[in-house]
Amino acid sequence: MIGTITNCCTILTGSFIGSRLKNGLPDKFKNTMMTCMGLAATVLGINSVANNMPNSTMPVLFIISLAIGGLIGQWIDIDSKFQKLTNRFGKEGLAQGLSTAVLLFCIGTLSILGPIESALNNNHTYLFTNATLDLVTSMVLAATFGFGIALSAIVLFCWQGSIYLLAGIIAPYVTPELMCEISIIGGILIFSSGLSILEIKKINTINLLPALIVPPIFFVVKSLIGM
Repeated sequence: MIGTITNCCTILTGSFIGSRLKNGLPDKFKNTMMTCMGLAATVLGINSVANNMPNSTMPVLFIISLAIGGLIGQWIDIDSKFQKLTNRFGKEGLAQGLSTAVLLFCIGTLSILGPIESALNNNHTYLFTNATLDLVTSMVLAATFGFGIALSAIVLFCWQGSIYLLAGIIAPYVTPELMCEISIIGGILIFSSGLSILEIKKINTINLLPALIVPPIFFVVKSLIGM
């Protein structure tokens, strides 16, 4: 799991460097960083949706996934529980930055295929590439939201570690079609985080996270019944 460990270390390093920068910034520059992070998340989300939507074989699946996932998330009320947890480790507002960090770090081709490639072929290229990107992203996020962004490294380790350990089982199901649908939903969630950061629209993105589970379940069921 050298690739995953490296990825986590870069997030911790980036979070430390970014938090040091945050402590030395006047409030007006912190506000500017917040705006920049919101714009970046919004653009990244739009880009992910725009690039993957034309390749979708199930163009309504993301709508169904968001509807089902949103209802489940609201029923469990993941957002309020997440808020209470993160408030123990940082100032109010950390939950927003941390949810954005988790989406950016975990929901992507490199972070999903990387552990599978690492486990099955001992090829860490995807994860090392992802680690480099996450180093820069964590620096910017921590400069905006503080060192609490480092908590996303724990989530990443659990996420990639689980995929690594189950690689032999899940690899046949991680098809380009599935990755396309996950990327669309992930892009929408990242976009919604950007809107919240920019204070354009308050969206409890965390409550929408269960939407990411719907496409894998759909494709597994589809393969089992031979659709």
